[in-house]
Amino acid sequence: MKKFVLGALGALCLSVGIVGIVIPALPTTPLVLLASICFSTANPKIYRWLAHSRLFGPYIDNYRTGRGISLRRKMASIAFLWAGLLTSMAMVRTWLVCLVLAIVGVGISLHLCLIKTKKK
Repeated sequence: MKKFVLGALGALCLSVGIVGIVIPALPTTPLVLLASICFSTANPKIYRWLAHSRLFGPYIDNYRTGRGISLRRKMASIAFLWAGLLTSMAMVRTWLVCLVLAIVGVGISLHLCLIKTKKK
């Protein structure tokens, strides 16, 4: 039962993380990292595939080994995040939705800033 629940949670996190690649309000990296943790117990074969994938493998490896994220990637992520959020806010124009998007944006920005900056 534990493996089933972790596998389902891993699949859900990975799916939402993949959607987060194109929707800036969804945090891709934390969800992919959570998915990798779930799959490491529930399905080691999927974990190995994820850890060695060209798209997500470097994120998992850098996080697992504590090397962090490069400053350039942090800056680009924050810029892309806020460009998407501000575009969404301009399209929606509902103060409550804008407030939620701003809170999410600040939270994700803080998370990115607090991750160790990778030395070249």
